[in-house]
Amino acid sequence: MLKINPQEISSPELHHRILDTVVPRPIAFASTIDDEGNPNLSPFSFFNAFGVNPTTLIFSPGRRGRDNTTKHTYENLRLVPEVVINTVTYDMVQQVSLASTDYPKGVNEFLKAGFTMLPSETVSPFRVKESPVHFECKVRDIIETGTLGGAANLVICEILLMHVDERILDEKGRVIPDKLRAVGRMGRDYYTKAYGEAIFEVEKPLARLGMGIDALPEKIRHSALLTGNELGQLGNVEKIPEDPEIKAVMLMPEVRQIVDFSMNREDDLFLLAKKMLAAGKAQEALKVLLIS
Repeated sequence: MLKINPQEISSPELHHRILDTVVPRPIAFASTIDDEGNPNLSPFSFFNAFGVNPTTLIFSPGRRGRDNTTKHTYENLRLVPEVVINTVTYDMVQQVSLASTDYPKGVNEFLKAGFTMLPSETVSPFRVKESPVHFECKVRDIIETGTLGGAANLVICEILLMHVDERILDEKGRVIPDKLRAVGRMGRDYYTKAYGEAIFEVEKPLARLGMGIDALPEKIRHSALLTGNELGQLGNVEKIPEDPEIKAVMLMPEVRQIVDFSMNREDDLFLLAKKMLAAGKAQEALKVLLIS
């Protein structure tokens, strides 16, 4: 593998290496205001949520690597420690990119990028009407990690009020990814969609204790036909099934067909188990594998 020592390469090169590999990153479309009431709007992909009690969102308007200057967002927050973080969707991503232009101080990116200023309820900066989610926040702290170009300025925010467009919610009030249509930031000019075929589910091992991959029979654990992800699914099963459970699976028509007629019985059982795993049926898949 390529080895990279951060102390031995330039900051711009290191910047690109990190942005290319710490992916995907959510985008904080941050709305701020200066002490004269001038709005500012800019996206930041060094951003995430870090806690709920108290609520903690952190983003970083870092120092510019090319000339070690600070960004208007950072300067505004030093004057007025309030911010609205707006969610970025695919339907607005080109406008968001335009808003990232280094316009002179005092230029209103809402106007430049064609966004609608929506008054907030608890803070001074405006919300972006076109965004389906707004976080009105106060700034609890700003941590400067350095004074050289590329250094981070960690803006630690507390949510005062959250707005969510009801049109992106299901009947239980949960966000539907295909309606939110969020995007994430990659390296260079790349973005990624957080909806459609890009979305998949991985069951959290919270309700039960998975037995682990090491508890699987060696023949299954070391099979060349199973991927690491598939072994992970099998390891999330609580325990090895009992003999009566395995015998019951043998009555399934697709299993019976393989057991009675297949010339490559073992491989075909593994392939059937793989189909079951793809369908999220890990318990059944393990029973089929144990038949083999």
